[in-house]
Amino acid sequence: MSHHSNVIEKEDIVIKFVGDSGDGMQLSGTLFSDTAALQGLDLATFPDYPAEIRAPQNTTAGVSGFQVHVGTKKIDTTGDQVDILVAMNPASLRSNLKWAHPGATLILDADAFDEASVKKAGYASNPLDDESLSGYNVVKAPVSSLTRAALKPLNLDVKSADRTRNMFALGICYFLFGWKLDSTIDYFKVKFKKKPEMIEANKIVLEAGYIYADNIEALASKYHISKAKMKPGKYRNITGNIATAWGLLAASERSGRPIFLGSYPITPATDILIELAKHKSLGARVFQAEDEIAGICSAIGASYTGSMAITTTSGPGLSLKSEAIGLAVMTELPLVIVDVQRGGPSTGLPTKSEQSDLMQALFGRNGEAPVVVLASSTPADCYFYAYMAAKIAMEHMTPVILLSDGSLGNGSQLFRITKVSDLPPITPPIAEANDATYKPYLRNPETLVRKWALPGTAGLRHRVGGLEKENITGNVSTDPLNHELMVKLREAKVQKVADVLPEQEIIGEKEGDLLVISWGGTRGTTQDAVEAMQAAGKKVSLAHFNYIMPLPKNTRQVLSGFRKIVVCELNAGQFVNYLRMKEPDFSYIQYNKLQSLPFTVAELTAKFNEILEEK
Repeated sequence: MSHHSNVIEKEDIVIKFVGDSGDGMQLSGTLFSDTAALQGLDLATFPDYPAEIRAPQNTTAGVSGFQVHVGTKKIDTTGDQVDILVAMNPASLRSNLKWAHPGATLILDADAFDEASVKKAGYASNPLDDESLSGYNVVKAPVSSLTRAALKPLNLDVKSADRTRNMFALGICYFLFGWKLDSTIDYFKVKFKKKPEMIEANKIVLEAGYIYADNIEALASKYHISKAKMKPGKYRNITGNIATAWGLLAASERSGRPIFLGSYPITPATDILIELAKHKSLGARVFQAEDEIAGICSAIGASYTGSMAITTTSGPGLSLKSEAIGLAVMTELPLVIVDVQRGGPSTGLPTKSEQSDLMQALFGRNGEAPVVVLASSTPADCYFYAYMAAKIAMEHMTPVILLSDGSLGNGSQLFRITKVSDLPPITPPIAEANDATYKPYLRNPETLVRKWALPGTAGLRHRVGGLEKENITGNVSTDPLNHELMVKLREAKVQKVADVLPEQEIIGEKEGDLLVISWGGTRGTTQDAVEAMQAAGKKVSLAHFNYIMPLPKNTRQVLSGFRKIVVCELNAGQFVNYLRMKEPDFSYIQYNKLQSLPFTVAELTAKFNEILEEK
């Protein structure tokens, strides 16, 4: 069928779908990444949502995007610059052209570039006619009119027909990669089961895009990416929020404690709530409360009665939960608080990502209220860190805050499905019936952990609450020396968690010229930058932190092997200041980015080289 012969072999490719909010770019990107996964490629995705729920049409404020990085090599980042930009209207081209490589392929819906839309996007002249795109391989595809023409036989209304334009663009992309359409057509059959005419319409348009691409000169070359070499196993494309939900379900199964989520919907954490609500068959009980405070208080009640309790939120919701977290600290009950961070302060940038809640997680409560703080670093490892957060909470009878962020929660990557039995065991310290020695605050001498007495168990009647407790008995006490003792015990109990944490790893040599430190969701880019510099013979290593409070026991040892230390984070310097407090004997350079955008490998590499060159 095809008259093209030129195939370009690539190790990896970055493609971004952009358009107006209603143009279906998230769906195109998701289907593209699912198909890439079925082709055996590794991948990472980055959805880029508009902040307004319904910005005016054809404005830059309403642009919605979805970036996919696919490859035969291990994909750790969503890509700095894009090789292929699919733009469905002038506004999306204008706001995204800056991310395109020089010479990138631009696939544009030429029909959308009418005078009014071009003007509304802020262009002085039509970019399809002036010379502004001369450095790119531009495909001016009449997507809208060809979509309508392809659907003529179905007699659909214009609105329904135009809603399938995203599939025309997707068809062009499948042609570019030489991929089959089958898996996407199967998806239509499931999604539009009740609307058979929409199955047909989407299928016709997807095929029309493919055929169009096969017949135009601008696409004279196709890309080929060979299968990635991956460990054998069952893989799926998973977002961080869904991985978090699965990790919590696994912890419930492994610990034998029923899972209870008390929560309130908030961007970008809501999908954890939605996912857990789907698993009633696994014993998940999900309560959508009237607000954030009711959400966490219901979870504390469930924890008191012996459930593995969770509450999920984002920064503004964590603020509302802070008093109740103090209650969980005082009662010494296990509780997992998941904070999917977004741009702040206040309502901030709800659809964007930042690492700016760390200080709040560490210190944002009244009184001395220590909690364990963990951070996940990739969409797939949200599964493992959610599991570990639950394990630490139950085994150490403490609240644990798990920090995720918007780009982890909504971004996706391939996840190798693991057996729950391969994860470390979870053994909650549950008190035995009729234990005559039981006292609410009697502690294990090694770990300082109190026992979990489940209501209704014979002989274990007790009270706990928010007032200061007398050591061992748990009676209310205002005694000054007892208060000091209890404050110190609660702190020491959390610090003792470090005894069971894995040692901090270093990627690279244990000593050298520069140690790069990062934490949480920036791992992909910092690791790619560091590994590229190591390959170029530079003495650079990476320590990426997931356990933050307490820090791993070998932290000082890790820091002491390097001439210089730089701490990279997507905030104004929160982890670096925590390190200055905890490990004051070192001097730290900080590199901060506050644009609610991920780091790029290029800017990190430039910064690290600059530090190495400074005498």
